[in-house]
Amino acid sequence: MSVAVTSIFVDDQEKALRFYADVLGFVPRHDVPLGPEARWLTVVAADQPDGVELLLEPNTSPVAQAYQRGVREAGLPMLILATDDVHREHERLTGLGVRFTMPPTPTGPVVSAVFEDTCGNLLSLQQPAA
Repeated sequence: MSVAVTSIFVDDQEKALRFYADVLGFVPRHDVPLGPEARWLTVVAADQPDGVELLLEPNTSPVAQAYQRGVREAGLPMLILATDDVHREHERLTGLGVRFTMPPTPTGPVVSAVFEDTCGNLLSLQQPAA
């Protein structure tokens, strides 16, 4: 058994696709219309085209909106992304206008940085501590 798809609620699927693809470097995998206001819209890591898909799921239900808002207000990242150089990625993303709420900081066995995805979520970027 393995994880095939995981999801993250977003307040705007098109804006999320631009951020996750153009800024973070993910590649669109599926884009299937699900009616007038939603799509089955997934992205994958560029170097793992057959890897876990991230579903950019619309937060159209009140439950999804409350969950997303509550996690954000608590300061909790909705997703953890791995990198081999968190400082380089922090610099690159900052140069692209990404807003970080926490710069690269040692947090136990990893160095973490937390940033906004422009779609209502905080994400964590991590690398193993040296």
